Amino acid sequence: MNPTLVAGIDIGGTKIAAGITDMAGDVLFGARRPTPAGDDAAAVMGALAEVIGELAARPEWAAVRAVGIGSAGPLDGSRGTVSPINIPAWRDFPLVDEVRALVGGRPVGLVGDGAAMASGEHWRGAAAGARDAVCLVVSTGVGGGLILGGSLCAGPTGNAGHLGHIIAEPDGEPCACGARGCVETAAGGPAILAWALRHGWRPDGPGAATTQAVAEAAHAGDPVALAAFDRAARAVAVAVGAVANLTEARLAVIGGGVARAGDVLFRPLRSHIDMVTRLSFARGVTVVPAALGERAGVIGAAALARDL
Repeated sequence: MNPTLVAGIDIGGTKIAAGITDMAGDVLFGARRPTPAGDDAAAVMGALAEVIGELAARPEWAAVRAVGIGSAGPLDGSRGTVSPINIPAWRDFPLVDEVRALVGGRPVGLVGDGAAMASGEHWRGAAAGARDAVCLVVSTGVGGGLILGGSLCAGPTGNAGHLGHIIAEPDGEPCACGARGCVETAAGGPAILAWALRHGWRPDGPGAATTQAVAEAAHAGDPVALAAFDRAARAVAVAVGAVANLTEARLAVIGGGVARAGDVLFRPLRSHIDMVTRLSFARGVTVVPAALGERAGVIGAAALARDL
């Protein structure tokens, strides 16, 4: 069988997903497992091996010529190692070598999960055809990727575009990265929930204290919930505005679980972006929701494999 297919793997703190795609980016077969993020390195690798095993058992596998990986980071794509904040057992873990051994020596590439999302949205999603775009994943954490000059800009180690750690509030909350006031400390789902609870929002019943519940309260007009999402939107706007001022990118694609809140995030986000892009060359950023949902990481990782 001619090698006309590619595979993509998306590794995060919650799930490991993978898929076989054709050269048009259509996912022909997918597999996933929960990430045993609290277990040892071998257990996490075991879950990944199971996912790869499902792909390898398919008849299409014979036509797979390369494998791309989008992983939570930080990582070092030049060495093929990962040290994800949300997978503590993997520190300088030789992910590329381990995966290469499981896929029969096929070429394997590695970028950050935010970069993979950007690549996927550029190939088949909301940034398709764009020359320049900033893409953000706003979920438990905040990641991102950059499309510049029509191509993914992943940087020498695969981490470029990690916009969740732009400083949005210099005197803000401590961040897991060691800095203070990162975008993630205001816009990540747990941050939105924690801020709302500190400022008097209360869920309707036991077990209802979730970011989604805050979003529902915001849609119902709760002032604290609305303020929590406004704060998140302002932080994301700082990141988008910084990229617009640096690169003249005029398209922002926002995905992830928090983005599913809809207008309570996007309405203030558009307003705040207008306030931080005042120079003529940066004005007029178009903000759109991501189109690929949970498939973005797999499709983006497959796009990386396509170019190996």
